[in-house]
Amino acid sequence: MAVYLPPGWPTGVHPPGSEGFERTAVAWLLDVVPPDYRLHGVLQRHPIALATLARRHLAACVEGARQGYRTARTELGDVLPVSGVDAVLAAYRSEGHRLVTAASAADLVERALRGKEFTPPLHEAPGPPGQPERPERPGQQERPGQQERPGQQERPGQQELQEQPKREKQQPRQPTPVKQQPVKQQQSAGQQQPVKQQQKKATATAAPAKQRRKQAVS
Repeated sequence: MAVYLPPGWPTGVHPPGSEGFERTAVAWLLDVVPPDYRLHGVLQRHPIALATLARRHLAACVEGARQGYRTARTELGDVLPVSGVDAVLAAYRSEGHRLVTAASAADLVERALRGKEFTPPLHEAPGPPGQPERPERPGQQERPGQQERPGQQERPGQQELQEQPKREKQQPRQPTPVKQQPVKQQQSAGQQQPVKQQQKKATATAAPAKQRRKQAVS
């Protein structure tokens, strides 16, 4: 049965648990740290300690390369030509990629020395025919009570309040009786009074005229 090795596993290091795994791991780790690390026998006797130091050393180198790349133009722009600064930036990019790869590999070796077992990622098997490939997300499903919101529900007594004005509209209102008869009588009395006075005046003026006619005839 083949042993699974995760992506980024360093070349030349035997799979974890196999014969010669620790020996090849120590040899690779000593190659990625400064040469003076070989002077400390404790690191070779305890590969886990060597892997821890290597991981921290490579992480510091990656951070230093990133900081140097960010400040290269400011620190070297007045002493190097433009082409020289561009070449330094290219070197930072190349070494930065190598350091990141080495730091990731050192982390894998340290985890393997601590007893970590690597397993291939599981791929979801295709579902039965007729089943959608991508299941609906929880956020896309209809939530309970989503259609009926609290603001849309009828409040207690709201239907009765809405039916009450409808009933009032259906029942015609009876007009209140207005006593206009006395007003008409007053108006008619006021209109007839001047007419009677005119008739009296006419009769009063007509009487002397008749007497004059009689006197003239006699």
